[in-house]
Amino acid sequence: MTRKKIIPLALASLILCAPAIAQDQVVRIGLSGPLSGANAFAGKDNENGVRLAIEELNAKKGAAVGGKRLRFELMSEDDQGDPKAGVIVAQKFADAGVRFVLGPYNSGVAIPASRVYNDAGIVMSTVGTNPKITESGYGAVFRIVASDTQVGSAVANYAARQLKLKNVGVIDDRTAFGQGIATEFKRQAKAAGMTIAAHEFTTDKATDFAAILTALKSKKVDAIFFGGYAPQAAPMARQMRQLGLNVRLLGGDTLCSPEMGKLGGDAVGSNVLCAQAGAMLEKQAAGPAFQARYKARFKQNPDVYAAPFYDQTMFIAQAIRSASSLDPSVVATAMHNMSHKGVVGNYAYDAKGNLKTSTVTIYTFKDGVPVPLASY
Repeated sequence: MTRKKIIPLALASLILCAPAIAQDQVVRIGLSGPLSGANAFAGKDNENGVRLAIEELNAKKGAAVGGKRLRFELMSEDDQGDPKAGVIVAQKFADAGVRFVLGPYNSGVAIPASRVYNDAGIVMSTVGTNPKITESGYGAVFRIVASDTQVGSAVANYAARQLKLKNVGVIDDRTAFGQGIATEFKRQAKAAGMTIAAHEFTTDKATDFAAILTALKSKKVDAIFFGGYAPQAAPMARQMRQLGLNVRLLGGDTLCSPEMGKLGGDAVGSNVLCAQAGAMLEKQAAGPAFQARYKARFKQNPDVYAAPFYDQTMFIAQAIRSASSLDPSVVATAMHNMSHKGVVGNYAYDAKGNLKTSTVTIYTFKDGVPVPLASY
């Protein structure tokens, strides 16, 4: 007598569901950023923005291409804010079949990595602000914020017109970002009638700025522009106070972070001004809701670029649906020909991958937190 096999109900359900599961198309989104080291706070914030977008996309279960439902997955890699590590990360993504990458965060990483991404046919979306990033003619490279040209100019114009500054010293950390934004600040500052008293140099690992600050103090500067990052700018602000150099410290978007207040303590207040690409998040229609969702998910407030990383991830998903394709070149073409209404503004790109329009907001600090002053 042949004995019938009895399939447990739970197993039978799995078998019945197998075809539906097999229909899911996994789309890996890569995140390249400094997840360790002094700028890890920024890298994690960027990662959180992408993660939140992916979780919301998967929860909707609405995106499909070729009859297959899309399931987005995040693959994060630490590029350490280092160009060599960033190139290794880019190749790792290429080998893993990643088609879309958010990052790198640092311009110095984005410039060499962009070539790897281009050669591998991967869409790269960066907040690196050095103009060189989008000058290589790569059709799938996008800058999701304003460039150094716009940010540096905004700080210079505000310093000249609103603060009436006349004699300014400049310091840069010799990184691609620091040099780029310092150059743009100097160019616009001179055009606005200010005098550049001196241009000093440091590194993105330095902690002692006494010598260069003393040199600038002797030139009687009424402000210092620093092209660099918060982990250096915060101790610089403290040392300015210790030296009796009671002038404003100006900078770009990398200073517009609560990390600046955290590291600088009471030496960081209304004396610090910075310019950040993008509009005032809390004043955007979708801004407060985004801030609330972010805080509920990650138990902290979003930092500088969580919202743009979130927005660009959503834009990529929109372009995939519009093009009905996962081919990065097809999706990139779609992104060049359409726009996306995000949390912090509208995203539409020119032929080089720069935003067609981008707001820049000037911030100062109050109780250790960036407070917006004006948008341009």
